[in-house]
Amino acid sequence: MSEAPFDTEIRGIAAGGDGVGTLADGRTVFVPRTAPGDRVRLRNIRRHARFARAEIAEVVVEGPGRAAPPCPHYIADRCGGCQLMHLSPETQRAVKGRIAGDAMRRIAKLEVEDPIVVPSPEQLGYRSKITFAVSRGTIGYYRVGESDRIFPVRDCLLAEAPLRTLHGALRSARGAIPGNATRIVLRRDGDGSLHVVVRTDGGEAWRTGPVLHARLIATGLDVAVWWHPEGGAPRVVAGHDDPWPATVFQQVHPAMGRTVREAALSALGSVAGQHVWDLYAGIGETTVALVNAGATVESLELDARAVQYAERLGPTGPRRLAGRAEERTRELADPAAVITNPPRTGMAPEVVTAIATSTASRVAYISCDAATLARDIVRMGAGWRMRSLAAFDQFPQTAHLECVALLERV
Repeated sequence: MSEAPFDTEIRGIAAGGDGVGTLADGRTVFVPRTAPGDRVRLRNIRRHARFARAEIAEVVVEGPGRAAPPCPHYIADRCGGCQLMHLSPETQRAVKGRIAGDAMRRIAKLEVEDPIVVPSPEQLGYRSKITFAVSRGTIGYYRVGESDRIFPVRDCLLAEAPLRTLHGALRSARGAIPGNATRIVLRRDGDGSLHVVVRTDGGEAWRTGPVLHARLIATGLDVAVWWHPEGGAPRVVAGHDDPWPATVFQQVHPAMGRTVREAALSALGSVAGQHVWDLYAGIGETTVALVNAGATVESLELDARAVQYAERLGPTGPRRLAGRAEERTRELADPAAVITNPPRTGMAPEVVTAIATSTASRVAYISCDAATLARDIVRMGAGWRMRSLAAFDQFPQTAHLECVALLERV
């Protein structure tokens, strides 16, 4: 027997982008593609012990922040690549500021206001890297809530123009993609060169890489083609002789990445004549900025290829270490300050302890997840306080945001 329709008011947006309402039994229900102030009729309600999930059957009353999504995939295919495209840019930023503020109040127990989110200069066309799933010849994205269903993507509006052109050429040449491909990454590197990285499953060698490359360059594109076999190292199969290490982490929104980095350096204050740790350093842009500001620097980065690239770019003064931060912070000299930019999972407990017990007086923490940032602030202990919190709309149309917190020793 089917469940009777139920209407609920959406009172806010949760960290993952789903709207938050309440069922008749008092249970919180999470509903994708809803806006604050919406009144929606629900379908497919799935109840769990403490919460429920549901889908929209009908928007009865639209909230004030709703907007028409510019991407046809968003509605027609229920594309899971974006979570907030149905909201206006102003509403998206308000939602993200609320998510950041709520994490600080709920997890870190700090009495703070929601930060004002710095807008991105572009709402679309900003990504220098996009990743497609591949299944039985289909190159696309997963549908909302369906990690086993891929739909074919004709055009991703978040991608930079060169990547959209490359994507179109790739779709035309998909017959040269191996049958065991599971993922394809399109990337424009810092020098403007284009890359296609094909990830495969199983031990079968990919022999049609040069064929794919020939079809892509026939469209006028200058592109390197990479093969990344499961359990193996990525390698170039056709294209540039000395290509950018396309699998090394780099900010996928370069303009906002620079803005966030500058904000962290500004929050840290003067470092001239001081020793600074740069943790989770990537390809070393922050290290270079610290050196230019007069600091001596030791950096840690897990990916040895990123460290090699940073050393090649220079300068030669910093001491750059490759390895896990939780294992190698003990090798670093006492710092006056720290900049840390960990992955979404936050810092390992050993790294938090190393910073908290070091000689550092201040820490600029760049975070792509407000919840793990708040958790790490708690782990730093009572000897530290959060002096400031800034937020940035680094990934418009999605539920992700970037934060910069300045922590000071009490």
